[in-house]
Amino acid sequence: MKKHYDWLVVGAGFTGAVAAERLAAAGKRVLVVDRRPHVAGNAYDELDEHGILVHRYGPHIFHTNSARVFEYLSQFTTWRPYEHHVQAVLDGQFVPLPFNLNTIDALFKPAEAERLTRLLIERYGEGKKAPVLKMREDADPEVRKLGEFVYEKVFHNYTVKQWDLTPDQLDPAVTARVPVLVGRDDRYFQDEFQAMPAEGYTALFSRMLDHPNIDLALATEWRDAAEQVSFDRVVFTGPIDEYFGYAHGALPYRSLRFEFRHEAVERFQPVGTVNYPNDHAYTRITEQKVLSGQEGPGTTLVYEYPQAYEPGVNDPYYPIPTPETAEAVRPYLEEARRLEGRVWFAGRLGDYAYYNMDQACGRALALFEKQLAGA
Repeated sequence: MKKHYDWLVVGAGFTGAVAAERLAAAGKRVLVVDRRPHVAGNAYDELDEHGILVHRYGPHIFHTNSARVFEYLSQFTTWRPYEHHVQAVLDGQFVPLPFNLNTIDALFKPAEAERLTRLLIERYGEGKKAPVLKMREDADPEVRKLGEFVYEKVFHNYTVKQWDLTPDQLDPAVTARVPVLVGRDDRYFQDEFQAMPAEGYTALFSRMLDHPNIDLALATEWRDAAEQVSFDRVVFTGPIDEYFGYAHGALPYRSLRFEFRHEAVERFQPVGTVNYPNDHAYTRITEQKVLSGQEGPGTTLVYEYPQAYEPGVNDPYYPIPTPETAEAVRPYLEEARRLEGRVWFAGRLGDYAYYNMDQACGRALALFEKQLAGA
């Protein structure tokens, strides 16, 4: 007789792990399946051969304005206070990102920088955010000129490297992520809660899933697991088009390649992450021990190379947010709605939506409370 579970949860990343933990805490028997040989999804981290904690799938910096999400995750980790700083190399010069008044001071002569600063404060207000694409359409020619400068120097080429699309081809929600900050706060995020799990994300996830009602099947395809056990309901956080056998066509995703390099220096770059909008094939370099807070000789870097997603060759990291893909995913979402009551789709790949970590966690918490708990 097959072993029986109340729930099959596909995916051990943020959305799947949080949903599984909530279900298990409610007394349900849960099987969590992931095709990777580890928990934590893209947030997975481990010590490299030099003893430095590295994020194997690119840097994951936790930040949120949700006290609820932060308090929930605090059950499974202590935190190390950390505020992320990013710089970009523009014309050979390191300048702070997001583009702000300090960036203007670094790139323009003093008199011009002072004039642009006054202009932005008068136009948008101190401490506000000015969307770059809106600046390019502003009635004031000086605002338009600055918007065009930021667009060309910081935004356009980076977007093309990251997405293989120009900014105007993407959903406006993506372009809104890169404003000019009318202030001097050099932190990359301005969220209320900013910290890193003191022992890393893998330790956090391991504690979250260490529950007597949860079994793990790692390095396992979900369809194989589904044949070996019985279950009543499913939370699916993998690609929604994969679940339906690509019946309405394969959805496009963007992938990444990561190159790790170790340097025999104590510190390689001035901040945790340095972006390269216009130079090199990679988009950014992140110094891992800046994120972990480790000290000592030697440092490990991760270089990120965006690339096309090829099934069976690399992993799908990002749904591609365009008006065309919004239409392409619609029939899958309609099919998903018809399965509600037995199967729920959630997460970056399951919803075909771009989520930060806290949003993925919040999505799972809300899904449990509103739908899964009463199922």
